[in-house]
Amino acid sequence: MSVSVLSPSRLLGDVSGILQAASLLILLLLLIKAVQLYLHRQWLLKALQQFPCPPSHWLFGHIQELQQDQELQRIQKWVETFPSACPHWLWGGKVRVQLYDPDYMKVILGRSDPKSHGSYRFLAPWIGYGLLLLNGQTWFQHRRMLTPAFHYDILKPYVGLMADSVRVMLDKWEELLGQDSPLEVFQHVSLMTLDTIMKCAFSHQGSIQVDSLTSAGRWTHRACQLAHQHTDQVIQLRKAQLQKEGELEKIKRKRHLDFLDILLLAKMENGSILSDKDLRAEVDTFMFEGHDTTASGISWILYALATHPKHQERCREEIHSLLGDGASITWNHLDQMPYTTMCIKEALRLYPPVPGIGRELSTPVTFPDGRSLPKGIMVLLSIYGLHHNPKVWPNPEVFDPFRFAPGSAQHSHAFLPFSGGSRNCIGKQFAMNELKVATALTLLRFELLPDPTRIPIPIARLVLKSKNGIHLRLRRLPNPCEDKDQL
Repeated sequence: MSVSVLSPSRLLGDVSGILQAASLLILLLLLIKAVQLYLHRQWLLKALQQFPCPPSHWLFGHIQELQQDQELQRIQKWVETFPSACPHWLWGGKVRVQLYDPDYMKVILGRSDPKSHGSYRFLAPWIGYGLLLLNGQTWFQHRRMLTPAFHYDILKPYVGLMADSVRVMLDKWEELLGQDSPLEVFQHVSLMTLDTIMKCAFSHQGSIQVDSLTSAGRWTHRACQLAHQHTDQVIQLRKAQLQKEGELEKIKRKRHLDFLDILLLAKMENGSILSDKDLRAEVDTFMFEGHDTTASGISWILYALATHPKHQERCREEIHSLLGDGASITWNHLDQMPYTTMCIKEALRLYPPVPGIGRELSTPVTFPDGRSLPKGIMVLLSIYGLHHNPKVWPNPEVFDPFRFAPGSAQHSHAFLPFSGGSRNCIGKQFAMNELKVATALTLLRFELLPDPTRIPIPIARLVLKSKNGIHLRLRRLPNPCEDKDQL
């Protein structure tokens, strides 16, 4: 019997052959992928040939056009140069078409294209799949179920809760005035709007603004952590209460139903209720959309008024004639401040809280000017670009509240701070109420002045923020009631 032994040289030869075969396979796969990318890019170039854009690199796209945090300035430049829409090449085979024309916006928002998955997927682990991220029939079912939560009968009692949260913030500002330095307001406002959401969503007692007094940079982050921890606990507790005999009728007789009450009591058309996972997603979505976007809106409104003192004073006079010292502000007051509302809308035009919305075309689309896009193209509805489009808004960088004077003519899709169409912001009335309450009570207490050494630099994030914060100087105004007491 003989035993064959594999020589080292033969073994090395076998390994070398395997490596060569693997290398050839990898090269083949890379070649196939390169061909696929090339063909896809050629398809995109043909599909977008009706839409001119600045020269782009075949691999790096428009990276040369994109200096750090200069996206909004680039959009403004493209809006003036390329009519209605402009392709933005991210890299070789990746492109999104930016739209900033009201007719184009109307077409897309009148369709049911899903939200662009790539633009929103990173939100899913944070807020789950609620109204913001859902698509199709599931979105429609949730939307119908949640609509009653934003009926004006439900929203009316929230005005008092909003006012309470605003006053806590203004009291804090008074304490900080003695430091004689500008105040970065976005962090404070963000914490205040989260406080409001907690009260309206959960009937939360106390104030996150008081409970979360860590260093300024961690205020909102810590408050959000508390809110998310609170969500599951409150859902389980409230569900357990509903199981008890008599608790259902007791909840229905509450002075006002909070957002969680509405969700727990709601049923779909087939009689089913939301799962715990869906409940958490909708509550977290409500907290995200109702706190960060509103905080952006309020902060930029205060900045716009600080930089336009004549408009600020006229708003203050209107509010004072309506509210006096502002000790009580109600739902009925909110429709009785037309000039202040004009200023709020003009600030939302200049500084839209959500600068853009992504969609992925599920079917081809043809726009009113005859240009078309095929299925599968990603489009970005640039609300910032629309609001700064000189063909839609003459002298778009000028703060002019009279654009929104009663009776003024506008394209139905020229002003979209809360989006439009069937997927418009379900909480837009809630948000507008909070903007009005915060603006009114702030103007009654303080004169707002800008900090000329730190002019805000708008940057496009999930919401419109400022690269260097929003710093204002505050001057405490005399309380008319206090003056009378002294006399």
